[in-house]
Amino acid sequence: MLKRMNLPPAAPLSRTPLSAAERRQLLACPECDALHHVIPLAPGESASCQRCGTVLIAPRLRSVVEVMALSFTALILMAAAVFFPFLTVSAQGLSHTTSVFGAAMAYSSGILAPLSLAVLVIVVALPVLRFIALIYTLWPLARGRPPFAHAARAFRLAGELEPWSMAEIFVIGTAVALVKVAGLATVGFGPAFWAFAALIIVTALKNNFLSRWAIWEALDPQ
Repeated sequence: MLKRMNLPPAAPLSRTPLSAAERRQLLACPECDALHHVIPLAPGESASCQRCGTVLIAPRLRSVVEVMALSFTALILMAAAVFFPFLTVSAQGLSHTTSVFGAAMAYSSGILAPLSLAVLVIVVALPVLRFIALIYTLWPLARGRPPFAHAARAFRLAGELEPWSMAEIFVIGTAVALVKVAGLATVGFGPAFWAFAALIIVTALKNNFLSRWAIWEALDPQ
C-alpha cells in the first residue's frame, strides 16, 4: 500500500552560497515553487508538496513503468492522429476529408510555407521527440539495468520540450474554429480527432505519474 507524506519546508536561504551536497537536498515544487528539504523515504512511500499537495517523489518502479507505458501509448496515438482522417466537411452536396498532415502540407508552397513547417514541428515533431526521449531514458531503468549513454541529457531535453509541445493547443484551437464553421457546413469528426483527444488525456496522466526526482536519482545515484 502506498503511503503519502508531506516534505518539510526549507528554511529561508541565506546569502552564503550553498554547497553541492546542500543543493541536492532541496526540491522545488513544479506547481507552486515551494522549496522543501528532501528526507529519506521508506519503500512504498511517496512525498508531496506541503503547500499544494503535488506529488514530488514517488517510488521509482511505479514512476518509470507507468510513464514509459504512457509514452508508448502516446506515440501510437500520435501516429493515428497525424495520418488518419481528422475532419470531414460537407456543404451543398460537396464533401472533403483531410488529415493533420494533409492540412499542414496544403500550405507547403508559397509565402505560407513557414506556417506549414511550424504546424508540423509544434504539433507533431516536438511531442514525438519528447516521447522518444522519455522512452530512451526509462527503458533500461524499467528493466533494472544501468541507463543508456546520455540518458540524463535526453531526460533534460524532454523537460525542456514540454512547454513547446502544443498538440492539446491545436485541438482546442480546432474546436474553437469548428464553432464558427458549424453554421456554414456539416462537420464530422474523424478517428484522428478522437486520437488527439485521447492523446491529451494520456499526456496529462503521464505528467501526473512523472516523478522527476525519482528518475534523476536513478540516473545519478551519487
